[in-house]
Amino acid sequence: PAPVPDWPAIVDRLAASGIAARPAARPLSGGDISAAWKLESDDGALFVKTGPPDALPMFTAEQQALAELAAAEAVRVPRALAADVAGGTAFLALEFLPLSPPDAAANRAFGTALAALHRRKGDSFGWHRDNTIGSTPQPNPASDDWIGFFREQRLEHQLGLAAGAGYRGRLQDDGLYVAERLEHLFADYEPEPSLLHGDLWGGNWASSNGEPVMFDPATYYGDRETDLAMTRLFGGFRAEFYDAYEAAWPLAPGSETRLPLYQLYHVLNHLNLFGGAYLGRAESLLAGLRRRLGGARARGGA
Repeated sequence: PAPVPDWPAIVDRLAASGIAARPAARPLSGGDISAAWKLESDDGALFVKTGPPDALPMFTAEQQALAELAAAEAVRVPRALAADVAGGTAFLALEFLPLSPPDAAANRAFGTALAALHRRKGDSFGWHRDNTIGSTPQPNPASDDWIGFFREQRLEHQLGLAAGAGYRGRLQDDGLYVAERLEHLFADYEPEPSLLHGDLWGGNWASSNGEPVMFDPATYYGDRETDLAMTRLFGGFRAEFYDAYEAAWPLAPGSETRLPLYQLYHVLNHLNLFGGAYLGRAESLLAGLRRRLGGARARGGA
């Protein structure tokens, strides 16, 4: 088990940020990547993530992502209050929000709000810094070419990590085949650089006093379809969510053909994070994409 954080040292560091907290932390369940705690302060409870010192860049990236999402004034996110290292522990202190499972009304509100978030545009694809998705590095160099960005910084990046972990053979063969033919999935469709949550599965949003709230982002600017594809991967979203999103901003024709491609990124990431239980699903998605692209020319090919 991870060592117990040095709470007096963390509380002292929080005080330097103007947060008067008390060093009696209660552990919370649910975190796959970081330990989570509830800490009381004079201005209300805090949700605190902790990890080893080298987790600080991951925490500062999350802090900046939450600030960028909040600035869009579309979907509520917890306020990020401080990220630092104290007593040999990296920490991220957030506003503590009471959460409950979202009902139909919250799903409807979230669908409308997410469409508004996606209308927030960047000057290019990517972000001003790299971040992580889970604990996996996620490179975000600025690019005007979405297909090239997704090929290199998403698909080939994850395939390279998988190869390094020993996942080779059909996964890599089909991955290369698909990567070389991505253009054929984007006929008559030019994505815009929308502000994304980036890791929008059902465990990363909830209802807080009836209002939808999302958290644990892996933010960058990219095709809005990627967020929607992730919502369809592991469940946690009701029909009201999709109906409201479509009513606010309908998806372009052909979005269903890109759905398995965008889901593939997240399945490969789960393979790299959690191991071989996700190999079959990744291979199945790639096999389906390869069949769809069977008659397509490779990039630069004859």
